[in-house]
Amino acid sequence: MFRGCLFSLSLLAIGVFIPRKWGTQPKDKCNLDVCISNTGIHSNIILPIKNDIFDWHQYLPIDKIGIDNFYDYNYLSFGWGDREFYMSTVTVADLRLSTTFKALFLPTPSVIYVKGYQLIPNSLEVKCIKVDKNNYLSLIHFIQSTFQLNSQGRVVRIGDGHTTNAGFYDAVGSYSIIRNCNNWTGEALRKADVNTPLWDGLSAAIIWHLRSNCE
Repeated sequence: MFRGCLFSLSLLAIGVFIPRKWGTQPKDKCNLDVCISNTGIHSNIILPIKNDIFDWHQYLPIDKIGIDNFYDYNYLSFGWGDREFYMSTVTVADLRLSTTFKALFLPTPSVIYVKGYQLIPNSLEVKCIKVDKNNYLSLIHFIQSTFQLNSQGRVVRIGDGHTTNAGFYDAVGSYSIIRNCNNWTGEALRKADVNTPLWDGLSAAIIWHLRSNCE
């Protein structure tokens, strides 16, 4: 059993360092920004709230994201995760064994954490790349498809965030040890033809491999 666990851990470690793509065909007209933040545990996708391609005002009531009722954000951050763990764990001190066990080993309901910014946060590790129009729209569509909509086709806000500029939204999909928050980020990036690690379960690995085929 010990050898089996050691072998599995070794495979995961190798997967962290191996990229899914070793080479890419360079593209032009890559002028759309996509940023990834690393909190140390979670990775989040940071996008302009609007550009010439898409305006998030069409999809989200921006002034209802946080309890600050602010609407003049320039960027939105999107993260996906286990509902109970994400909403109840503000800091490491809030970690509970029962919540962590359920999040890792049982398929559990999920949420999307949306946070508004005027500037890209300098308190987090953030890495940005550029993508083209088609890949950007594919990324937008993936994020939209993760929101659970109500019968009127609208997003469902289910709780306040950990800061006044954030909120939790009902999401589709189940969280587990084989599909965690960083796996979701990796899946989103691949929709935009962005390179990711073979195993994207760690936020640091996603940041390390982050590059598009526009560079």
